[in-house]
Amino acid sequence: MPYAYIVEAARTAGGRRKGALSGWHPADMAAEILNALVDRSGIDPAAIEDVIMGCVSQGGEQSTALGRNAVLASKLPRSVPGVTIDRQCGSSQQALQFAAQAVMSGTQDMVIAAGVESMSRVPMNSAIDVYAQAGMGKGPWSDRIQHTYGVREFSQFRGAQMIADKYGFTREDMDRFALESHQRAARATESGAFNSEIVPLDIGTSAGAVAHVQDEGIRYDASLESIGSVRTLQEGGTITAANASQVCDGASGILVASEAALKTHGLEPSARIASLLVTAGDPVIMLEEPVFSTQKALVRQNMKIEDIDLYEVNEAFASVPMAWLRMLDADPARMNVNGGAIALGHPLGASGTKLMTTLVHALRARGGRFGLQTMCEGGGMANVMIVEAM
Repeated sequence: MPYAYIVEAARTAGGRRKGALSGWHPADMAAEILNALVDRSGIDPAAIEDVIMGCVSQGGEQSTALGRNAVLASKLPRSVPGVTIDRQCGSSQQALQFAAQAVMSGTQDMVIAAGVESMSRVPMNSAIDVYAQAGMGKGPWSDRIQHTYGVREFSQFRGAQMIADKYGFTREDMDRFALESHQRAARATESGAFNSEIVPLDIGTSAGAVAHVQDEGIRYDASLESIGSVRTLQEGGTITAANASQVCDGASGILVASEAALKTHGLEPSARIASLLVTAGDPVIMLEEPVFSTQKALVRQNMKIEDIDLYEVNEAFASVPMAWLRMLDADPARMNVNGGAIALGHPLGASGTKLMTTLVHALRARGGRFGLQTMCEGGGMANVMIVEAM
């Protein structure tokens, strides 16, 4: 089977809710990533055969074929198509999987997988809330679904708490994990580890336009005391906003190419996509599926977790990667080495290719060979991808 290669991978620095990137229309923000991938690779933009864009909240400014709108806002010619997909938090990781499958099947040679989410301009759950407020429909979960699973709705917050309870993680356990995320992200930023992956975006200030190049959510002065002072999301629970991912604005993208395209355009790949997988399980506990998906992926590749040099496991809530570490008997020193979504933010539909961007750059910087990325997704799904640095 033909291989699919990662040629370029880039992301914006994260912006806090109503923060630095809140003035950017999501189509324009995504377009800047498309432009950067073309510029960094040096290819003719007309050679791109498709743009697959992940986005979760597909309403308002993120509605009406956002993937195509990002193309129209970019320097790519109008002959390049675009499509938008939703696999919840794994949307752009699925975009990357679709792009890789297109290349591996031989149907396309050069595809961009990307993602974008402006959680400031299109708030999380707004696609549900706006309709509910207008009295239109009953919401996404039908009576049949509610009866089958014994719940009125599927809640990621409930799922995160269920995982914490199942594995016996205390509030202090998760707060310590959160503190480590901020500390790692701070060290990475201060050392310049993110410099090569970040696409600067101009933002207006009272002093004029400045480039946004640092993730806005990192708390450099974070402590157990400050994290521990945040109230829990539910009475008697242990999940808080401080040990969960931050609301974030951002975009990210990856240029995927076939071996033939590498030769035709004189491209040097960063990594080869070695394995890809998506699975689904319990939609109520919801966020545990990365454990089982990773186990299946490793068996399929005849690999052990010890064979993986670095792993990116999305920090939707601290309990999720903590459970993953325990069940995989994985080395915490290899996971989210530059911090995760607790510190850097989780721009929903952009997080998949964002994590892969950081993983590919970290593998090359540290001389690693294999990297694994996985993330929990609404509905009890999970994507897993293994890449080999070139």
